Amino acid sequence: MKINIGLAQMNSQDDKAENLASAQQSIAELAEKGANVIMLPEHFDYIGPDDRKRDQAEAIASSPGLEMMRSQARQLGVYIHIGSFLEKDGDHIYNTGLVFDPQGEIIAKYRKIHLFDVEIPGGRKYLESETIKAGKEVVAFTIGDVVFGMATCYDLRFPELFRRLADLGADVLLLPAAFTLQTGKDHWELLLRARAVENLCWVAAAAQWGEAPPNHLSYGRSMVINPWGIVTAQAPDGVSTITAQLDMKMLDDIRLCFPARNHIRKDIFNT
Repeated sequence: MKINIGLAQMNSQDDKAENLASAQQSIAELAEKGANVIMLPEHFDYIGPDDRKRDQAEAIASSPGLEMMRSQARQLGVYIHIGSFLEKDGDHIYNTGLVFDPQGEIIAKYRKIHLFDVEIPGGRKYLESETIKAGKEVVAFTIGDVVFGMATCYDLRFPELFRRLADLGADVLLLPAAFTLQTGKDHWELLLRARAVENLCWVAAAAQWGEAPPNHLSYGRSMVINPWGIVTAQAPDGVSTITAQLDMKMLDDIRLCFPARNHIRKDIFNT
């Protein structure tokens, strides 16, 4: 089986209407290129000041932006992974990814588990947990016989999450992100390729790129990596779209010839 995946590299700002229009344009462009699974980056619909995040959060059932994504999935007959948005659920705000199927139904929901509370040397301080509540559920979903595992941005640094997704049968690891420029230039590709190699999975990562208010600077370089750790597609700097073909036979062949996952000492590591 082969899956044509499309990634949108965006430069989302603090204007939801413009971000939604940009996302829809990217999705239409990717569908025209033949992608049947399309992924947007983290915070596809809003990046702005932290003190406005709570006001920008929306419930899944009443979000106009999500309804637009649902309609476009139906119209184009594609799967759409929105990357993530600010989900309001009661008194809590989550950084939540959703996947719509070609009928416009939600088939997966993932709330970001690891929150970005970091002070970057020479950079700025990030405290995602001041607004966002951490998720607790590891999430995978299927398209046909292919299992997809979900993660978001800072999750990339925690290999135990990806090992758990592999234990759930993941063939493809999906990672929308808004990776900072300061960390991305040294760690983004390194970590993505490591997650592919150690789990013998395809990895697809859709990223934000460029400046956003008040002082966000995202690295970009959205990419697709095969189970041997080779980058098969990569976006240039700027707003763009890329496509790649995920060959499941290649994945099966690599796992057969190099069965490292069968050698995990679960009796020792309890994974």
